[in-house]
Amino acid sequence: MMDYSKTLRNNNKIYSRTSSQKQNQQYNSDFSLRFVFSGNERYDIGKRHLSIYPDSFLILNKGTQYSTDTDSDIPVQSFSINFDQQFLEDFKEYWAFSDNRLLNKGNYKLKHDQEFDETIYPFSGDIMYNVYHLKQHLDSGMNDELLINEYLHHCLINYFSIYNEEILKKAEKLHFLNTSTKIEILRRLNLAKEYLYSNYNQNISLDDLAEHSCLSVNHLLRTFKQAFNLTPHQFLIQLRLKRAQLLLKSTSYPINEVVNLIGFECPSSFIRLFKTHYNITPLKYRQTA
Repeated sequence: MMDYSKTLRNNNKIYSRTSSQKQNQQYNSDFSLRFVFSGNERYDIGKRHLSIYPDSFLILNKGTQYSTDTDSDIPVQSFSINFDQQFLEDFKEYWAFSDNRLLNKGNYKLKHDQEFDETIYPFSGDIMYNVYHLKQHLDSGMNDELLINEYLHHCLINYFSIYNEEILKKAEKLHFLNTSTKIEILRRLNLAKEYLYSNYNQNISLDDLAEHSCLSVNHLLRTFKQAFNLTPHQFLIQLRLKRAQLLLKSTSYPINEVVNLIGFECPSSFIRLFKTHYNITPLKYRQTA
């Protein structure tokens, strides 16, 4: 694990840090993508508490005030990319005029001064491939700024595509006529999603989830299913199984301890669900991962 900070000539910045305990308050001066490769890191933004794990990432807009906190038995390896404002504006021009996949879907327009939803996004697919390869190059001492900026450009392409999938398309699924209503309801649903991501190992009630998202229970159940194609309970089960995969792959915790860490009460039901979902038992998954 390597720690470094790199500022490119165009003022894009990349940070890699490893820590087991950290707590500090910061001001985000640039639009940034935040990842962890091991352990988890909590971000407090106002009254919101968001925890990111190796299967998720967070974006922060320019000017956001936040604090971070890590307290883990596993060293937390964090990685962040801060984009210079001019680099970001140039990319928005490129996206608007040479790639209309985002702009031509729905009634949404991407504005130059638009702020993106500071929420938890899935870290998988193309963005994971690009970030992992970028980090491998940097860890090996690569200093080719042209290549680094190509990776950063592709990371923005990946994020804008994810934004389209996770925000714009999900908002379109909601059964409301007014666009602003769809965006507001999705913002509240994302509060519920964040709560599940950050408290997945706790006993979460529908009342807690509804209160956190400022929706009634019935409204939450109906609109959550519309946006995410899963009920909150189904979403939580899938999330717990994904976190079980991470623990089985990266730690030596016994199966029973993994069960406790992800919030399941019964090892037999966990094993049954894991096998049903992944077509392999937890033990065999660990042996082949």
